[in-house]
Amino acid sequence: MADDEDLELDEGAKKKGGSKLKLIIVLSVVGVLVLGGTIGATLFFTGAFSGGDEEEAAAAKPDRKKAPKQAQYLALDPPFVVNFETQNQIRFLQIAVEVMTREPPLLESVKLHMPAIRNNLVILFSSQDAVAVGTREGKEQLRVATLAEINKILKKETGEAGLEAVYFTSFVMQ
Repeated sequence: MADDEDLELDEGAKKKGGSKLKLIIVLSVVGVLVLGGTIGATLFFTGAFSGGDEEEAAAAKPDRKKAPKQAQYLALDPPFVVNFETQNQIRFLQIAVEVMTREPPLLESVKLHMPAIRNNLVILFSSQDAVAVGTREGKEQLRVATLAEINKILKKETGEAGLEAVYFTSFVMQ
């Protein structure tokens, strides 16, 4: 009988030892899964699984850095004053002009070639029809023609025509 009791105790010990082994295996598997999940999540959130090439990533970076440059303005002072004849009347036109670009060296070119620019603009402004320039559409056409004239001079003299806009900051007709 004592032998039977010892036997039962040994079997109970084996069962306890077996459950400890199972517990260690289960905890090891769970630990490996948690570690793998952590590594996977880290790689996912850092973009390692993005599927893009390194070249695509490198090409995308400059696009973020290419923010539009700040606009730079230059007033063509003093304002232009021209006269022209309409229906046997002499009329006067005074226009204050400013130019806009995003390339600072181009403003230096405008300053350098200011005499040629002012000459061509005086001729352009004095050849206008008072009735046409009196309308909004006429002023807009004159503004576009002014931009084209300045860019034509810059292209001829420097090989670069990069003015983006011309603004009439004052426009007086008498």
